Amino acid sequence: MSSYVFPIQYAFLVFMLGSYLLFVPWLVYTYRKDGFFSWWRFILNASFLFYLLCSLFLVLLPLPDTRDTCAMQAENTVYYSLIPFTFVRDILKETSMVWSHPSSYIQLISERAFLQAAFNFLLLLPFGVYLRYFFQKREYWKRALGLGFGLSLFFEVTQLTGIYGIYNCPYRLFDVDDLILNSSGVLFGFFIAPIILALFPSNKSIEAKRESVMESDIVLPVPQLLALLIDSIAVQFLADLFGFLLPVGWLTEVISTSLGMMLCFYLIPILWNGKTIGSAILRFRLVNEDPGKSSAIALFKRFLALYFTWFFMYTSNAISQIESLMESTYYPFLILFSFGVSAVISLVLFIHGLLVVFSGGRRRFYFDFASRVRPTRK
Repeated sequence: MSSYVFPIQYAFLVFMLGSYLLFVPWLVYTYRKDGFFSWWRFILNASFLFYLLCSLFLVLLPLPDTRDTCAMQAENTVYYSLIPFTFVRDILKETSMVWSHPSSYIQLISERAFLQAAFNFLLLLPFGVYLRYFFQKREYWKRALGLGFGLSLFFEVTQLTGIYGIYNCPYRLFDVDDLILNSSGVLFGFFIAPIILALFPSNKSIEAKRESVMESDIVLPVPQLLALLIDSIAVQFLADLFGFLLPVGWLTEVISTSLGMMLCFYLIPILWNGKTIGSAILRFRLVNEDPGKSSAIALFKRFLALYFTWFFMYTSNAISQIESLMESTYYPFLILFSFGVSAVISLVLFIHGLLVVFSGGRRRFYFDFASRVRPTRK
């Protein structure tokens, strides 16, 4: 059993690391595509990726201790088995089951040959279930069979090539029976999938909600925050670029960041019909909530609301780093004041963000409320 638990544990660690790195890009993709976040679709896709990692690691792990796997094997070692249905012969050869005694049938599930064949059959059965969800229609069973065979062949070739040359000899057998059992498992999973998928929301219901969100012109708070995050990354990139071009001095960071924010939060939206870099990626734009009025002044107010928030926090931190004040007897109090101001602002912004995100669209972010700007998909 430990030979199965270890690869799954390793797959879980890799999955968690990948989730940490890819969660924000996944959110951007989801809100860009659907306009809302579906927990069911997230769980489905995350579980699909985790399942693929488990399948791969179950096939490849544990790895040999040395790359010179040829030295661990006999000179005439055969690395492949091309005779189909050898697993049937192995089961019949090794089993202690007696056909005339049904009570002995239970022994079959504890025998090596049967368990190995069952493992290969079950390994890609979930893959068939996932494909049925993605394809929806039963008529695509040939496509599912082809994809299942292709995935199984990828596993077998990876083993036969010693993970594509990492090991100088294969450390596992290329077996045509694995192709047969894996592909059969995919097909079986594809046909029984409706029984399992009936317990979960259908893909059609998610698509219906997507169309409803798009038609209602609703831009939820989370995609607005994601757009702001992307814009902030663009500001930092431009600030670094301007900082490289400007002469070195204590005002360089202030000037370069100010220019970056002016460009990303005001000039680009003015020239791009209300779109910032982030909002364009998330497929919405910013307009004046008063119909018929120009957005230029509203966008400038929004820029000022964001700019002064940054400037106030930057100033409170910069004061504590002035060398001439470090020798003052009041310097510890200055540090405490600076830290307290930054902490209070950060806490207020954090609570404000939570209130807006969990308000269901009833609240707006302070910079949009103060500037009378609203997001729209039209």
